[in-house]
Amino acid sequence: MLITISGPAGSGKSTAAAALADRLGYDHTSGGDIFRDLAAEKGLTPLELNKLAEEDDAIDRDLDRRLRALAAEADELVLESRLAGWMAGEHADFRIWLDAPLEVRADRIADRENKDVDLARTETEARATSEAKRYDEYYGIDIHDLAIYDLVLNTARLDPDGVVEAIETVVNAYSPAGDEGKTPVAVDYEF
Repeated sequence: MLITISGPAGSGKSTAAAALADRLGYDHTSGGDIFRDLAAEKGLTPLELNKLAEEDDAIDRDLDRRLRALAAEADELVLESRLAGWMAGEHADFRIWLDAPLEVRADRIADRENKDVDLARTETEARATSEAKRYDEYYGIDIHDLAIYDLVLNTARLDPDGVVEAIETVVNAYSPAGDEGKTPVAVDYEF
């Protein structure tokens, strides 16, 4: 089964994806890891590549192309990135969206990156706005449209283990036979 985990920065998607993959005995691939690999291939830091991506859409498109290729070949994989649910297209068996209020996400990011919470909040808002605009421009994706997801979970009041337990419970109860009448997400983007 291919499981995707998406969500905004600070929602807990990376932590949840790694832990879920471990519990299920699946492989785990992170869009962040792919992005860091792209940066290394270009001899840049991830921050430098991120700045460049704001001006050069080929960077985002290359990342998305790699995500789609992984999804097409996937067997027992948890694929995690902001757009994993969309990029996996018809290959995804189960799509998850994790979220939390901005204040919670900013606190998590500030703690993780050892920075002022107000700065983390400002940067997180700016990043989300920039990404939403790029997703719409590149692919016509409204990142706020959660209709493609099988599970949407607010992680604000759950610790990491609680998030993974909730996801694992729903994934274990998932029945592909229940897909009758569900329109698969067929996404054919130009890269």
